[in-house]
Amino acid sequence: QVQLVESGGGLVHAGGSLRLSCAASGRTFSRYAMGWFRQAPGKEREFVAGISWSGARTDYADSVKARFSISRDNAKNTVYLQMNSLKPEDTAVYYCAADPSGEVRRAAFGSWGQGTQVTVYS
Repeated sequence: QVQLVESGGGLVHAGGSLRLSCAASGRTFSRYAMGWFRQAPGKEREFVAGISWSGARTDYADSVKARFSISRDNAKNTVYLQMNSLKPEDTAVYYCAADPSGEVRRAAFGSWGQGTQVTVYS
């Protein structure tokens, strides 16, 4: 099982960008599919993006497609979420998660991190 620590959140003006990072412990990171989820106040946690173990396959929620990009560096045990053209509705706590199957399956992610707050103001 991997331990996950997110960073990179903050306060940003609408239209701006942020890059989130998720550092994972453990030597098996490269076998895991990785995902980003978010939870806004009063709402359920929702899938944002996922990437397969090799990075060859990615998946995005429709609401972030073409604005967000997920990537990973297996040598650094880190997954990233580049967020561009941010909107106030992107405001949420963003969580990193892992799936040992190695493939992106939106409902199968677990091993959650503690989250990082992203706040977008207009």
